[in-house]
Amino acid sequence: MTDPIVVSDHAILRYLERAHGLDIEAVRRHIAARCETGVRLGAAGVVIEKVKFIIEDGVVVTTLKARWPTKGGAG
Repeated sequence: MTDPIVVSDHAILRYLERAHGLDIEAVRRHIAARCETGVRLGAAGVVIEKVKFIIEDGVVVTTLKARWPTKGGAG
């Protein structure tokens, strides 16, 4: 059996952008605008639009389902 093919996040983003016309920068601006207050206030995360954006050092680093626990079990 051969190893499964790995597809990078970068390849997925470029595919969505180029094959399906998804405006990645518009999505980035949308997320930034929704997280702005949380980042400014030093929050570790914000729950918006049924997802939880995790923030580290002022950077939105990942997105989880809103009810998934974060480090330390809060969430």
